[in-house]
Amino acid sequence: MAPMTAITVDIINKSYPAAGQAGLHQAIANLKLSLPSNEFICLVGPSGCGKTTLLNILAGLDKDYSGEITVEHQHKVAQQHKAPKIGYVFQNPRLLPWRTVRENITLTLPKDHDPKSVDALLETMQLFQAQHVYPERLSLGMSRRVSIIRAFAVDPDILLMDEPFVSLDAPTARQVRQLLIELWLQRPHTVLFVTHDLREAIALADRLIFLSSPPMQAISDIKVPIPRNERNNEAEVESFRQKLLQDYPEIRSLL
Repeated sequence: MAPMTAITVDIINKSYPAAGQAGLHQAIANLKLSLPSNEFICLVGPSGCGKTTLLNILAGLDKDYSGEITVEHQHKVAQQHKAPKIGYVFQNPRLLPWRTVRENITLTLPKDHDPKSVDALLETMQLFQAQHVYPERLSLGMSRRVSIIRAFAVDPDILLMDEPFVSLDAPTARQVRQLLIELWLQRPHTVLFVTHDLREAIALADRLIFLSSPPMQAISDIKVPIPRNERNNEAEVESFRQKLLQDYPEIRSLL
């Protein structure tokens, strides 16, 4: 059984120096979130609202804030608490140009890792034939798939994804979203996926959390009722999107 990892966020204040201005920019204020185990959660908000800042705090990359992040993690097989493993997919794939696809993926893995586990990820993401190719020969969509495999390869308990499909054309983004969900369904874990694209969020998420412009606060927390086998139905997604905009008019200004 997969580990259970729930996260509670209580950030009172996150500020940093404003570029070219005197004083501090308050990015987050009184943000409270409850993120249950093994859910795929999309954080939706306007560009510049502080979504990346929040992910960096959750990843432990930014500790300069007031508040508390509580992670409840229990490995059910061992019946003991262990520190959760975190995978992070950045906006930029951040592949090392002097390493092949496979070498970029295995860079953070132990030397005694099972090569078959990497093979399986490459197969699922349709990159097995490109495993010995260098990043300069990859399309943007392929590079993003490599970065997703690299995050999944560490067998994360928490996966943070910062607009990983931004700038992809619609057909490529749709394909990579489907591949991502296939990977996640093989081993569900807690996912926080940042986007400002509501259609993308509906296609992926169990829950949508809408975040305001700075200082960031949670505006709405909404479950997505569409069955997973119907998420590729664009009409179904669009119908739910229109219903959201009608039932929750406060989210219009966040998109």
